[in-house]
Amino acid sequence: QLQENQDEIENMMNAIFKGVFVHRYRDAIAEIRAICIEEIGIWMKMYSDAFLNDSYLKYVGWTMHDKQGEVRLKCLTALQGLYYNKDLNSKLELFTSRFKDRIVSMTLDKEYDVAVQAIKLLTLVLQSSEEVLTAEDCENVYHLVYSAHRPVAVAAGEFLYKKLFSRRDPEDDGILKRRGRQSPNANLVKTLVFFFLESELHEHAAYLVDSMWDCATDLLKDWECMNSLLLEEPLNGEEPLTDRQESALIEIMLCTIRQAAECHPPVGRGTGKRVGSK
Repeated sequence: QLQENQDEIENMMNAIFKGVFVHRYRDAIAEIRAICIEEIGIWMKMYSDAFLNDSYLKYVGWTMHDKQGEVRLKCLTALQGLYYNKDLNSKLELFTSRFKDRIVSMTLDKEYDVAVQAIKLLTLVLQSSEEVLTAEDCENVYHLVYSAHRPVAVAAGEFLYKKLFSRRDPEDDGILKRRGRQSPNANLVKTLVFFFLESELHEHAAYLVDSMWDCATDLLKDWECMNSLLLEEPLNGEEPLTDRQESALIEIMLCTIRQAAECHPPVGRGTGKRVGSK
């Protein structure tokens, strides 16, 4: 009897879905389209056994191309709610492979709010599976740390930090209390220098520091480590920094000190609402 009741309720839900949602998710009114996507995201979270499959997910994927920013935004926040729950990751694999390129392209959306949420969604995708995003996908997000729009840059900074800086070697546990050149931060500072030099935007160190300030403050304020990398002799088997790398480290170090002292973003970085052309 319980099974019959459940089947009956699911049939009713399916009738409502086909009779209402399928017609209204492409309504002429953007607000109605947005409500549809917001609600289907809730259904997928609340009743994932019935709704979290590609028959329903495809509607969210298609709507990511909506001409209204508010609707695209609802798609991304609905998906964030799903990717945030690691138990649901296996059910999202096909959707991710099918619509990943669209999500990556939305990091350059003309609406800043949409671009920010697209980057945040990719950060959740990254945490659910390292293999899903290609090196090219990641590069597309990395360069946004130099964006003139701070929320976009900060979201990209968090993505960069999660990808390149947050993994710790188990062997580091024994040296967590070491300081200076022998601290775990030494390799992370070098990674930051290498990234900065590879990006070839050498006049924009202040932008890179500001982007990572919220998520990597402890690393960026480890001036003792930076000093020892510049002043002390390399450890056995350690590659010394080149002159170019030392200059970049000094530039980054100056920017971190200025950021700590002045507590405001660099000149030219604002929080306007629209992105310029690509």
